[in-house]
Amino acid sequence: MGTSRRSFLKAGGVAALALAAGGALYRATHTATPHRFALDGEARAALHAIAPAILAGALPQDAGRAAALSAAVDGVHAAILGLPPATQEEIQDLFGLLALAPARRLLTGIAGGWEGARIEDVSAFLQDWRLHRLGLLRTAYHALHDLMLGAWYAQPSSWAATGYPGPMKELA
Repeated sequence: MGTSRRSFLKAGGVAALALAAGGALYRATHTATPHRFALDGEARAALHAIAPAILAGALPQDAGRAAALSAAVDGVHAAILGLPPATQEEIQDLFGLLALAPARRLLTGIAGGWEGARIEDVSAFLQDWRLHRLGLLRTAYHALHDLMLGAWYAQPSSWAATGYPGPMKELA
């Protein structure tokens, strides 16, 4: 006894409807929590090592350097939280690689942890990523660069160094 084409198509249609209904029911009962970026200790240490290399001459050299560096890292964190969840996950993956010792050694050449990284070594790996033949590393460089500079120049305390007087009082 063979199956006719008509009964095969009917069975396929019923099965497709059953799968669609099951998927809709699953989505309705299982709400996904959105992924939130977490700037953990190792990611924060990486940013503290990367920031002086990117901000080279912009960071103050006096006693306010540590506070300015911490404010820049906090600004990067706030900027990342404003990005779409998919982008936050990609940046979380980037910091995960930078935190993992074998990946950090292979991708950046930084042998020890980020706390002991010399600014010359960090600048060298950033320059290597900026000009790398793999687009993924170039993209990672640009993400770090743009996030850091955006966070730094979003702070009113850094505007004077560029000659920017701030927003017009009429618009503020």
